[in-house]
Amino acid sequence: MQLNPHYAELNESYLFSTIAHKVADYQKAHPDADIIRLGIGDVTLPLAASVTEAMHRAVEEQGHKDTFHGYIPSEQGYEFLRDAIRRYYAGHGVALDMSEIFVSDGAKSDLGNLLDLFSQDNTILVPDPVYPVYVDDNVMAGRKILYLPATAENHFLPMPDEAPHADIVYICSPNNPTGATYSVEQLKAWVAWAKANDAVILFDAAYECFVTEKGLARSIFEVEGAKEVAIEVCSFSKIAGFTGTRCGYTVVPQALAGGKLNKMWLRRQTTKFNGVAYVVQRGAEAVFTEEGMREIQQNLDYYRTNAAVIASALDEAGIWYCGGKNSPYIWLRCPNGMGSWEFFDWLLENAHVVGTPGEGFGPCGKGYFRLTAFGDAARTKEAAARIKAALAKL
Repeated sequence: MQLNPHYAELNESYLFSTIAHKVADYQKAHPDADIIRLGIGDVTLPLAASVTEAMHRAVEEQGHKDTFHGYIPSEQGYEFLRDAIRRYYAGHGVALDMSEIFVSDGAKSDLGNLLDLFSQDNTILVPDPVYPVYVDDNVMAGRKILYLPATAENHFLPMPDEAPHADIVYICSPNNPTGATYSVEQLKAWVAWAKANDAVILFDAAYECFVTEKGLARSIFEVEGAKEVAIEVCSFSKIAGFTGTRCGYTVVPQALAGGKLNKMWLRRQTTKFNGVAYVVQRGAEAVFTEEGMREIQQNLDYYRTNAAVIASALDEAGIWYCGGKNSPYIWLRCPNGMGSWEFFDWLLENAHVVGTPGEGFGPCGKGYFRLTAFGDAARTKEAAARIKAALAKL
């Protein structure tokens, strides 16, 4: 028996596991500390009423012989949900064919599983800082990884004129962790680069629902010709709070590689994936109803208000940051030249607030720190007040 040697090249533990252990150790040593967590991007509001009502109806159907649903007819997803997703894209001016939409249990899974379609010899390009999963997925597979610096100088939106040749590039917009968001015009340059380099763009649109500014892209397919070079992955976790319910989708265009990747992905999914539960898919379908979208916009506005509260506190404290608009993440520069983990410890000790060290997202994250707006509103206000008060004493 031989083990995969590339696992030895991974960091000893996943970023958020390290944070959880550090917080647990601090809480054990300080049992009376009231710790507020603004680190992991997990939502705090419950599922919308339209969603839970649809799921209740689906559960009831499963209890009767004449309405029971067994194995899913297609691992690609029920037509009712794929059609709802198609109509959602159409509302943003993007036309999709039903055959291009694949329902999954979340974006994170698909971002890793899509790599099954590509040779191990492909070179990967990722921005730095970056969602750690992009890197770890490829380290596990033994692929060569190149890094494209995202810095304050390029507004954390690196452009292809700075990029080396690569076969696959990851783009996350709105970005995790920085909150920076590409415009349609900027993505045109990336599509042109992909065509010139015979490359594929894996576009992570998990946070597209937070985009409100005109001219910023919610989908890479808003760019003409993008279907020839891009795969888009999205999730119900952020738009509808499905972090514990698990549902997402991936769009693999027929125009990409002459339809070969679409056929390969279908083959892969029908072999290795059992599909998403009927009850969950009915809940996801309800997201795109008129009432569902109204309720979900209220939830998104709740988180947008949280982001504004955090941003206001940082403004008053004179701290540089980006994000917070068109994104649930605030990416701040650590004060007084502190390192990311140094500031993590300082903030935990002096404000009892947990965030995410930017260094955990890559070398270009050194000296930066991520806060999330997904918390409870009252607790977010308290955290912002604590942060401002602690910074005032520096």
